[in-house]
Amino acid sequence: QVQLVESGGGLVQPGGSLRLSCAASGSISRINTMGWYRQVPGKQRELVANITTDGRTNYADSVKGRFTISRDNAKATVYLQMNSLKPEDTAVYYCNVDRAIVGGAWWYDSWGQGTQVTVSS
Repeated sequence: QVQLVESGGGLVQPGGSLRLSCAASGSISRINTMGWYRQVPGKQRELVANITTDGRTNYADSVKGRFTISRDNAKATVYLQMNSLKPEDTAVYYCNVDRAIVGGAWWYDSWGQGTQVTVSS
């Protein structure tokens, strides 16, 4: 299976920045789309941004112009640079891989354990 380990969350003041990282591990030979989702208590998990293998990106309207997603295919790692953070960005952020070939078999919809981002003064 695909193991995803996130890092980089924490507490930041409004207007500040954070960079999240998510490294995939396992006997991986291919990863398709990688993405970041977020969830607050009582609400559904929502897409923040995703990026395809060839670098095409997609962003939620609420983060366009403030967040940037990128990936390093050689390291099987996806990043989320978050600038101009707002209190409403506070959530648990989850890394996702939609499809990957691990040990010769396809694995679908893999998730990391989540990392807390809190934006507060």
